[in-house]
Amino acid sequence: MRYTVALDAMGGDHGVTITVPAALSILKKNAELRLILVGQENLLRAELVRHHGAESDRLVIRHAAEVVGMDEPPAQALKKKKDSSMRVAIDLVKEGVADACVSAGNTGALMATARFVLRMLPGISRPAILKVLPTIRGHVSMLDLGANIDCPPEQLLQFGVMASARVSAIEGKDQPKVGLLNIGEEDIKGNEVVKQAHELLKQAPLNYAGFVEGDEIYTGDADVIVCDGFVGNVALKTTEGLAKMISHYMREEFGRNLLTKLAAIVALPVLKAFRRRVDPRRYNGASLIGLTATVVKSHGGADALAFEYAIDEAVKETINQVPDKIRIKMAELESQSQTVKESN
Repeated sequence: MRYTVALDAMGGDHGVTITVPAALSILKKNAELRLILVGQENLLRAELVRHHGAESDRLVIRHAAEVVGMDEPPAQALKKKKDSSMRVAIDLVKEGVADACVSAGNTGALMATARFVLRMLPGISRPAILKVLPTIRGHVSMLDLGANIDCPPEQLLQFGVMASARVSAIEGKDQPKVGLLNIGEEDIKGNEVVKQAHELLKQAPLNYAGFVEGDEIYTGDADVIVCDGFVGNVALKTTEGLAKMISHYMREEFGRNLLTKLAAIVALPVLKAFRRRVDPRRYNGASLIGLTATVVKSHGGADALAFEYAIDEAVKETINQVPDKIRIKMAELESQSQTVKESN
């Protein structure tokens, strides 16, 4: 089975210097993958030459004259830059030329453009940002991480359904455990939106486990954690900051004197293994879930390895037909809701 991913090659903090080597690298590892590099043709060709690469039937260049700035207002990018690398890459998905799109560009512009061009799946009001995070027992899928700041209870329910369908499709789990992030596990805890979402999730065709607290995000007890974009983004950025602090302290302590430097040498294999397990590059690539096709957002400052992982996330969703699985799960929810209404 061959699948095609369109890359916004100009997006992110580093543009073609990251996207081109990432594309060349992942093509060597995946014989079924075909990539379309979307961006300014002269820059793309020059970067390919620099990395001893060339166009082929598996690596195609699609020219796009414009670039969406990282700080550009989403509305302006959507209305005025129809020949941007981001817009053309998403258009290729809409036209059926590509199966998925990956971009490290402006998150707001990517969200707005993808929603306008690709539209939402039936029953989904807005897309959410879903990211896979490492845990003690493996990993967890958490959403929303910043796309929707204020979410009504019905939207949190949609998040749970979408993420559950994605985990089932990609990981093969029939009944992923879904948790709702809250300030306590008791039913009386939380604001009214969270309490109402709790009741909706309990009635949904999901393996809903109830409330989870912030210190349970990384225990691995849940497969999916649902929250609004405000809470999710704060939790994610707090985690990133904590990781930087721990890394700083470890370097500081191991470099304190000759004895600690010798200890660092002895501990080097363990430190390397630890760094690999928590390496954020291995978890790069957030799904804009809820759209009719797959769009993956890479971190803007990602290096080539991290961007590869973002492409791989798009490949996983494509192979496992995640949008179709979400469509089916949402239809199941609608059918259940209709049955309840008729019985009342």
